[in-house]
This record gives sequence, structure tokens and C-alpha cells, in this order.
Amino acid sequence: MADFSASDGVRIHYEVEGPAQGPPLVFSNSLGTNLHMWDGQIGEAVGLGFRVIRYDQRGHGKSDAPKGSYTLDRLADDVDDLLKALKIDKVAFCGLSMGGMTAILLAKRHPPRFTRLALCNTAAWMPPPDIWDGRIKAVTEGGMEAVVEAVVARWFTPAFRQENPDEVKRIQAQILSTPPAGYAGCCAALRDMDERDKLGLIEAATLVLIGAHDPATTPERGEYLVKHIPGVQKSVLDAAHLSNVERPAEFNRVVLGFLAGKQP
Repeated sequence: MADFSASDGVRIHYEVEGPAQGPPLVFSNSLGTNLHMWDGQIGEAVGLGFRVIRYDQRGHGKSDAPKGSYTLDRLADDVDDLLKALKIDKVAFCGLSMGGMTAILLAKRHPPRFTRLALCNTAAWMPPPDIWDGRIKAVTEGGMEAVVEAVVARWFTPAFRQENPDEVKRIQAQILSTPPAGYAGCCAALRDMDERDKLGLIEAATLVLIGAHDPATTPERGEYLVKHIPGVQKSVLDAAHLSNVERPAEFNRVVLGFLAGKQP
């Protein structure tokens, strides 16, 4: 476990596991979680030989949570700063939801940097803005308790919530531990984001993973990415939003297999 200072002085927490000379693979977390959302993927990723790097997006986990609105550009800058700190030039990247949005901007900004890209349960834009303004108001006035139940209801199918209460509680705990200022700052970043232009600039081999029952980043939003990113592959899982938690075995087979260059 380690921390580094981003270019604006904000402290970002990260962890590195796996062989030091292995090909680097970055995992980027969703809004309201932290790097432990990927616990179900790390062992298999390390087993595939990856040098696994996961970090807490600013405002989440053990990273600093400055007050005020964030931007997607700033979230992408944090990854740039992390890779510079670790002296990494090329990397595979797996992001889910906000993490996938961060990946989209990074892959447009620096096409040669990314070897393979997994865009999971994500979108290039997330209207309408009043939804995000409502969430910002809710957590600012009532803390994370004001949104946790509604968030979990969107993230998992009813069957999963009923059959896997311990896993749901684990994710609920991550949501509740997220600083309201950090959650609100990232909500502003997603509210103001629109990455639909120039998706054709993405050069890396890309997988778009869609949750068939995802009410947050809907299948239609995933299909938009499929249509506009050159040479993309698509996979659909029988899951809601947090597909890596709801369907870990299938997620690992499809996503980690793709990132490792295996044929489906």
C-alpha cells in the first residue's frame, strides 16, 4: 500500500500486487466504492501474470476528498500522475462506471499508452444534470446514508440482493465510508461529462462489457460505445450495474481473458 501526491497536491492511495516485471494492469473504481470493489478480480489477474495496480479515485477510499466540484479531466490527470510516479509507459486498463469513463478520456487523450481497454458498465455521457444535482444535495445535507439504499437497488438485481446479503453489505459499507465531499465532487464530474466526440481516436483493443439489467449505465449507453469505438468487442452479462461483484466468475473469464489476450 502506498500514496502519492497528484499534480495538484491531492493525496491518492494505491496498491500494487503481482510480479514486478509483469505487464501492468490498472483497475479504476466506480462512484461510491474504493479499490476493494476489485477484490474478486485480483487473485486471478495476478495469476495471469499481471502487475496489478488499483487505486482509490480522488474523494474515495483512502485518497483525499477535497471539497468542491471535480472534473473528469482531473480524474484522468490522477491516473496520468500515478503512471508517471510508477514510471509506466504502457498499460492495460479496466474501469467500471466512473472508472470506465475515466478510461475513455484517457484513451482518447493518449491513444498509444493503452495496450487493451475494458470499459465495463459505463457510458460516454450521463444526463440529465438534475439527477446529479439531487445526489449532491442529498449527500451534502444527509451524508451517504441518504443515498445508500437507492444506490444498492440500482447496482444489483433483486435476486442477487436476496441471495448474497453478505456481499451486498460489503459494498454498502464501501458506499457509507465514502466521504460525502468526495462523492459530491465526483457526481459533478459525471454530471458535466460528455465524451461522445472523438471516440474514434481510441486505438487500444477495446472490450465493452454491458450489464443486461443495468439501470445506471444502461445497455443502450453501452451499445453507443460499441457503435463508435473502432474494432470493439462486446460482451453482455446477466447482471445489473456492479457486474464484477454480481457475476465475478463470468466477469473474470470475459474481462481478464480479454485483457490477457485470450480468445473468447
